[in-house]
Amino acid sequence: MELKRVVVTGLGALTPIGNNIEEYWDALVSGKSGSAPITYFDTEKFKTKFACEIKNFDFNEYFGRKEIRRLDRFAQYALVASDEAIADSGIDLETVDKYRVGVIWGAGIGGLETFQEEVKNFANGDGTPRFNPFFIPKMIADIAPGNISIKHGFMGPNYTTVSACASSANALIDALNYIRLGYSDVIVTGGSEAAVTQAGMGGFNAMHALSTRNDDPEKASRPFDANRDGFVLGEGSGALILEEYEHAKARGAKIYAEVLGGGMSSDAYHMTAPHPDGTGVVAVMENCLRNAGLNPEDVDAINTHGTSTPLGDVAELKAITKVFGDHAKTLNINSTKSMTGHLLGAAGAIEAIASILAMKHSLVPPTINHETADENIDAELNLTLNKAQEREVNVAMSNTFGFGGHNACVLFKKIAE
Repeated sequence: MELKRVVVTGLGALTPIGNNIEEYWDALVSGKSGSAPITYFDTEKFKTKFACEIKNFDFNEYFGRKEIRRLDRFAQYALVASDEAIADSGIDLETVDKYRVGVIWGAGIGGLETFQEEVKNFANGDGTPRFNPFFIPKMIADIAPGNISIKHGFMGPNYTTVSACASSANALIDALNYIRLGYSDVIVTGGSEAAVTQAGMGGFNAMHALSTRNDDPEKASRPFDANRDGFVLGEGSGALILEEYEHAKARGAKIYAEVLGGGMSSDAYHMTAPHPDGTGVVAVMENCLRNAGLNPEDVDAINTHGTSTPLGDVAELKAITKVFGDHAKTLNINSTKSMTGHLLGAAGAIEAIASILAMKHSLVPPTINHETADENIDAELNLTLNKAQEREVNVAMSNTFGFGGHNACVLFKKIAE
């Protein structure tokens, strides 16, 4: 069976450093940090008092009062980003075959704020189970793609992938395969997360996963730096329109990139810690290259998972060196989490977008906040430190890993329209 070619025809983003694609890209290349003191709740008793929140976006203007009551923030984020991507794609919603358009979305946690508030209200009451009738529909992780499809009438495959921080990368790979195999013409894919809550911050603090650099939050996310002390929690959404190449070509769509392949693997090692030798990460990159029909030397840039944790950053770079050999020293390697923080289930989507835009603009965003070299990291690797670098990027790789040992990797190629 001959596989269909799959391209990206639309992008949308709602991130801690920009509320649309243009703002997001401008902030990335200028090295803007999205980390700041938390405004959503009182952090006096919390170990970490900062995060990468969405800023300067009035959801009351975007949604009606009834919608606001019925949608958790993670679903609101999904609708905002997907609306931008759909509009950007130029798809005619009146004429497209909606049975051939699906929504495959990623969320690592889903409606955490809704769950938190409903349980708190119950615990503070007299034991009578008075729950909001929207409690379950607001909370469940699959409600984001459900709402996207309901809004636009898309009647193709519709579901959520849940693989912790790899969720939206897995969604993208599933979307790729549905179109490759001829089951759909268009898939709205991506991911969203809204875990900057008391439960989210408290839970990750209890795991000692978060940075506690409260005196300097803008510089807290510092992948590959010797003094990194954990990740910075982020929130938001990224959306991509994946489309069968001939379908896109027939309607004269602009094409950002071709999706060449995706790989998956498991560390099979520990609930939260990566394998110290990066064996699962080696496997996922090799699987992705094989799926795309590429050799390691074909890749120009890698947007790493790069969360700014002591173990994870070293393990990933070890794996890159093992897979790419001497070619690893010619790659541009970066971590955009240094600016956005870690968006958990939405990370793969916004980082895939960053990789695609790096190809479009021949400019690799920096890894900011690097001050001190880590003796455990090969000094010859180009980690794109502190300043964006001009480079012709024809093939870009995006890595995303999640608690539970879930690994996902996606490869994109620049394509002439």
